[in-house]
Amino acid sequence: MLLGAIEAGGTKFVCAVGKEDGTIVERTVIPTDLPEVTMKEVIKFFQKHKPSAIGIGTFGPADVDPVSVTFGTITSTPKQGWRNYPLVSELKKRFPVPIGFNTDVNAAALGEARLGAAKGLDSCLYITVGTGIGAGALIGGKLLQGLSHPEMGHILVRRHPNDSYAGKCPYHGDCLEGLAAGPAIEERWGVKGDQLKERAEVWEMEGFYLAQAIAQYILVLSPKKIILGGGVMKQAQLFPIIARNVQEMLNGYVSLPEIMEHMEDYLVPPGLGDNAGITGALMLAYQAYTE
Repeated sequence: MLLGAIEAGGTKFVCAVGKEDGTIVERTVIPTDLPEVTMKEVIKFFQKHKPSAIGIGTFGPADVDPVSVTFGTITSTPKQGWRNYPLVSELKKRFPVPIGFNTDVNAAALGEARLGAAKGLDSCLYITVGTGIGAGALIGGKLLQGLSHPEMGHILVRRHPNDSYAGKCPYHGDCLEGLAAGPAIEERWGVKGDQLKERAEVWEMEGFYLAQAIAQYILVLSPKKIILGGGVMKQAQLFPIIARNVQEMLNGYVSLPEIMEHMEDYLVPPGLGDNAGITGALMLAYQAYTE
């Protein structure tokens, strides 16, 4: 059986076909243009392979409620042309197969739980820190969602004492994403993050912001593993800075060995590397097929 997978991002769509064990048979990368341009290439790719089911992990916000009349729609995104775009409905016109649909970070959390750094665990949190900040969670073996999907990148955080940067989020200004995503780092310091590796003050500030969020996620969700991916987290020096700050902020209140003694095993990079999202989309496809 061949499964289809889409990791739909603001700059590119990664499309793949593969198997339920996570094996990727073929993939392609399509620039995120206007829907009529991008979707033409997406459809062409899957017509060649005829998958038995398709899984989609998408940028958001999106309607992920299966009983909603607008399920499968990208909703209030600022991405030109994609606002209120019915992604699942458009694919169903060409491919009358089961389609699983969720956010890109929820898909990545599912992939990491099934085959990656959280394999064998029934809960984990996947956080991506890149062009934006988002998080997906698996709790009790199920992806977390209620009225909608989590938007953990937009929580409010306390300002670092040395930070006068206004914030870049178009909705909230100085929320977590507005202060700590890749574009905020670049705008605050004048160059891209990958050119700031030796500037300790950059990563101390970044770690301070991310640790605040992670401490709150631990208090609210108590995940068994936290996985940090995305372009910013390729700066490996961030992991111990975040761990130290999380421990200081929790101040012994969560006195579990994972937090107190073994943060290097609790706060980790993706086991699937850059394939977490597309592998998770394969898992969404398989889940849709079996259900």
